[in-house]
This record gives sequence, structure tokens and C-alpha cells, in this order.
Amino acid sequence: MAQGDKPYRVYRGGRTKGRVPLQRRVEQTPRRDGGRPDRPVTPAPAGPSAPRRRRWPRRVGIAVVVLLLLVLVWAFASYFALARALDGANQRLGPVALDEQSGLLISDPSTTLLLGTDHGPGAGREGAQRSDSIMLVRTDPDRGRTSFLSIPRDLRVDVPGHGFAKINAAYQFGGQNLAVQTVKAFTGLQVNHMVVVDFQSFEQLINALGGVKIDVPEPILSNRFDFPFSTQERCQRWNGWRFAAGEQTMNGRRALVYSRVRENRLDPAENDLTRGERQQAVVRAIGDDVTSFSTLVRLPFLADDLIAPLATDLSAGQFAQLAWVKVRSSSTLRCRLGGTPTSIGGESFLIGSEENRNVILMFLGVAAPQPPPPGTGLYGPGCIG
Repeated sequence: MAQGDKPYRVYRGGRTKGRVPLQRRVEQTPRRDGGRPDRPVTPAPAGPSAPRRRRWPRRVGIAVVVLLLLVLVWAFASYFALARALDGANQRLGPVALDEQSGLLISDPSTTLLLGTDHGPGAGREGAQRSDSIMLVRTDPDRGRTSFLSIPRDLRVDVPGHGFAKINAAYQFGGQNLAVQTVKAFTGLQVNHMVVVDFQSFEQLINALGGVKIDVPEPILSNRFDFPFSTQERCQRWNGWRFAAGEQTMNGRRALVYSRVRENRLDPAENDLTRGERQQAVVRAIGDDVTSFSTLVRLPFLADDLIAPLATDLSAGQFAQLAWVKVRSSSTLRCRLGGTPTSIGGESFLIGSEENRNVILMFLGVAAPQPPPPGTGLYGPGCIG
């Protein structure tokens, strides 16, 4: 090699103009024997990132399960509270000879005798045990109808073992058993269940519901009874109870007074039968409130107050069935028995009308409802749908 020569050849070629291409980094797979890699491996292009899993369906499912558990706990608490309260009501009624219920109340017709006993405090009622209100309530699930039949308390009937007397005296003579026996003998109807309402505790039931809504058909100015004042002087200056016409919410005291009014000084045509219609209105309003959603939600806390004024043979299961039938009822039939007023031995009676038999057929749903016939006066029997 000549002096000054270099051991390598220098190329002086230029490069192509433009961007210099970058060499892609490649991975090489090492050989098993530790030698050089066989060939380069180009990694696959990265794909889109995997979507995040949605958690809301799981959360909704957990919320539904928790809600169902709460509903079940509420249902059991309501049932046991109602069963406990009705155990006391069953003991208050005692044994009664009632007709056997055919099937379930939720699917078969049933007739319940409702008695309101007026032996609370007040002039003329001390020690009295007569039934101030007598009503039959029939539920017919197949027809989707609830029927009410008011029986005037002054109706003259044959009380077994006591001769002819006012029908409300049967409770005084022989308690609930004789009352049931007398009503069955007079009407020819079966009585499957019985509820006795103590008017002395009637206010407690309605106040526990937060009052009841009553649609008063016309203004009322009653005679003076159940004085609202503590002194006799103020009672003497008082004119009587007043009720305006229209829908209004009544507390327990006013609802009780409304159902007791026998004389409306603004309408002399009113009588004991119109009082029965007012009692039906109060009973229907109580039924609406008892089966309302707000009452059912509070039932574990209200059961004792609701059942305290009652004495009944109904069990918790039967009570719940009646409530469900009431909710499903799409129509209401209001009936009343009537007659001719008379006086026997200085005592006022109502002699039953022959039309009462037809009213009972209407009540059973065998005959079409008909209002009181023309010319029957203030005490005419009939039904209004």
C-alpha cells in the first residue's frame, strides 16, 4: 500500500433531496440456541381501546331487589299489626251464630251486618245498649259491586223471644246474637260476618285516618244534642250543629254528629231514613280512606287505632280480602227499607212496607234497582245506583 493511501474507499456521492425516511424499529425473535435472531417481527398495529363496562344495569338490579325486600318487610309488618289488633276485636265480639262463608271473600259474595251502638256519654244514652245504626253491606266480586242496605232502627219487627218491638231493641235484649237472629228473620238474608262499631270510640278511628271527606247534599241546622260546650249557659244560647252543602273534610267529632242528625231545621222533610243515608255516606268514606294508599303505607302504625272501636269476627286475611274487593268495586248500590210511621202505646214505630221484599231482591242483585215509588212519602223504600 502506497504511503498516504487509506485502507478504505471514500464515496462522495450526494443524497437524494427530501425527508429522511425513519427506520421502523422492529422486534427480533431470539434464537433458542442464543444466536442471532432469524428474522425481524413487525408488531401488529395497535387497535382501538376496549370500551368500559357499563355499571348502571347492575345498580338498577340491586335497587329493584332492595325495593322488593322493603315491600315484603312492610307487608309482613302490616299483616302482623292488623292480625294483632283484630285478635282483640274478635275477643270483644265473642261467639256469634253466623252463616258460613262460601268460598273466599275475594271471589264469592258476602254479607256483613254493621251495627253502631250508641251507649256513649250524653243525655238519654246512659246505660243504653241499643243499636243506633243497622246496615247490611254486601260485596259481590263477580259484579264488581258493593251494596248497602239501611234498616231503620224504629222498624217494628218480631224479636225472637220478646215479641214485637223496634228492631234496634234486639241488641239491648240479647246482644249481638239476638241482633243477628232478628235481622236474618226479618230480611230472610244470610249474615256471614259482623262488625259492631262503638260510637264512643268512633272519633278515634276517623281521627286516625286524618278525617273523612263527605259530600253534604244540602245545608243542615240540627236540633241541639251533644252540646260542644262545658257550661249549660253556653249550651242554651247555642242553636245547633251546622253543616254547609258541598264536599268537606270532617274530623271524628263532626262525622259522628253528622251521622247522628235526625232533625234538619232547614228541611223539615228529613227524617230517620235520611239519617240512614248520611250514615251510609260516612261508612263509604271510611271504607275509601281505609283502602287508600296512604293508609296502607301507615298501616303498621295505625292498625291499633283503626280497629280499637270495632268488635268483629273478621280475621286479618278476611279483612285484607274485603279491602281488595272494595278497591276493585266499580259501582255502589244504596238501598233502604221503609214503611209507614205510626204510634203504638205512645211509642213511635215504622210499620214495614210490602215493597221491602223487592228492595231486598235489588240488594241481592236479583232485581233491577228502583228508587222509592211515587206517593210512598218520606219513608218510601227503594235503591239508588
